[in-house]
Amino acid sequence: MLDMVVRGGLLVDGTGAPARAADVGVRDGRIVAVGAPGTIGTAEAPAGEVTVDATGLVVSPGFIDVHTHYDAQLWWDPYATPSSQHGVTTVLGGNCGFTLAPLRPRAAGPGGAGRQHGEGGQDGQGGRNGQDEADYLRRMMARVEGMPLAALESGVAWGWESFAEYLDGLDGRIAVNAGFLVGHCALRRYVMGPAAIGSAAGQEAVAAMAAGLHAALEAGALGFSTTLSGTHSDGDGQPVASRWADRAELTALARAVGDHEGTVLEGIVPGCLNMFSDDEIELLAELSAAAGRPLNWNVLTIDAAAPERVPRQLAASARARELGGRVIALTMPTLVPMNMSLRTFCALHLIPGWGEVMALPVPERIAALRNADMRERMLTAADAPEAGVLRRLANFGRYVIGDTYSPANEGLSGRVVDDIAAERGQDPFATLIEIAAADELRTVLWPMPTDNNPESWALRAETWEHEDVLLGGSDAGAHLDRMAGAPYPTRFLGDCLRGRRLVGLERAVAMMTAEPAAAFGLRGRGVVAEGNAADLVVFDPATVDSEPARLVRDLPAGAARLTAGSVGVTAVFVGGVQIVADGQPTGATPGTLLRSGRDTTTVATR
Repeated sequence: MLDMVVRGGLLVDGTGAPARAADVGVRDGRIVAVGAPGTIGTAEAPAGEVTVDATGLVVSPGFIDVHTHYDAQLWWDPYATPSSQHGVTTVLGGNCGFTLAPLRPRAAGPGGAGRQHGEGGQDGQGGRNGQDEADYLRRMMARVEGMPLAALESGVAWGWESFAEYLDGLDGRIAVNAGFLVGHCALRRYVMGPAAIGSAAGQEAVAAMAAGLHAALEAGALGFSTTLSGTHSDGDGQPVASRWADRAELTALARAVGDHEGTVLEGIVPGCLNMFSDDEIELLAELSAAAGRPLNWNVLTIDAAAPERVPRQLAASARARELGGRVIALTMPTLVPMNMSLRTFCALHLIPGWGEVMALPVPERIAALRNADMRERMLTAADAPEAGVLRRLANFGRYVIGDTYSPANEGLSGRVVDDIAAERGQDPFATLIEIAAADELRTVLWPMPTDNNPESWALRAETWEHEDVLLGGSDAGAHLDRMAGAPYPTRFLGDCLRGRRLVGLERAVAMMTAEPAAAFGLRGRGVVAEGNAADLVVFDPATVDSEPARLVRDLPAGAARLTAGSVGVTAVFVGGVQIVADGQPTGATPGTLLRSGRDTTTVATR
């Protein structure tokens, strides 16, 4: 007997094959039959069999989001909202070098577990205990990934030491399938303590890091991630731990990954935000070749105004193939809504020369921003080549005013700064500063995209077809009050069906299912076929889309985040169990904690 039959739908199976009318039969969490309508099961469902009427709807594999930061959120939100509401059934976390494990235990001291992997004296500074180390990771994640500190403090268990214990804590209590890479920063901090910041690692420490990585991979970690990005600083404002690693350390850890089945690498370098240097191209290629595993990076921005960027970034992929590796560029198929303000940490802080001003206490920050000479210096810095893709954020006339908080700004919400500046006879940047200052810098600002033009969209469609380009980069679970990348699957589908139609429905589904599953070696996922996991999405092709992003306060401790509901998503199933009904979580938690080797297979690069 079947557990469930999805009847009468238009099956888009993930392979890119033409859509066809088909029924799908499910038993014990697996797809056991795919056939013409009326050929599966019986006309009258036997007792216990669930029938899903998909007449007029599309049935597809669950979507796979390979670049998320749900490492913390899954502890308080096992449904990974809003991703699951948009048809995502599998998420991969631990990206950009950042994880919540391993974590030094409480009361680590001489001879204790906190020192067992370190070099002599590296606890330093009087010896930091487990609570201090958890606090360090929380503050780091709050800064680099925009996770509210209060939510991290009150919404996460923080009861583990090893990466294995972290994984075990999530196992059996999540709605989506989730797998995690080991973040270099937590691993380095676990081994070296505070000396992980500001110090190169000696041979003993590198060996200890490799041993810890091996242990995590044995426990099921999906691989290793690292960052060298100059934009990544910890809660103290110092470069994060991985940025102090030399090439020998990075290579040793990449080689450790290659000793385990079904693993991958992820790496972030400064050029990810603009264009790679020759050395960065060589480094990414060498790390992939050393591991014999694919390495992915985030995120390839595509703009017709910078036509040289795509070929330069993809030069890393060409070089990797020469060395026997593979480097995959992640790119987003939609424009991501971004919520900014001059009061909270955001991308503006990352513009070279801006950080010192933006870090001032609010009254001093307002005074500095009101100074005409300071504004001129900041604009000059934002227009310099070093600012890379962040230069687009300095077109302040193209910002839309969002929420305001003072009588002086009444009526400005929804208006473009250029128009307000023209009315006031002011420079746009000065106008924006005056509006924000009236709100004590709390004004919500929405930068209008500079790359929303036919030429850029045509370049995107061309780039999507490259063999080393993969859709991804949502950052779901991170930058919670500033951006909403999680809804990209439904936005993309709506665009493919009713918008620009740059690719067909079958191709769009394959780009979000079979292709990421193959690139990351996910066993039995990404295609609707007999024997595969019954991870399915049922959606209405006439309406599928995302609602507009909105700010809500539903995080632990009442912290805020941007989110967006789905439109036209009728049902989402993980392992044959419905986790979303009419766009809302059902409360079921059938997700699999993905473990390397068991749930993944090796994607060889040679």
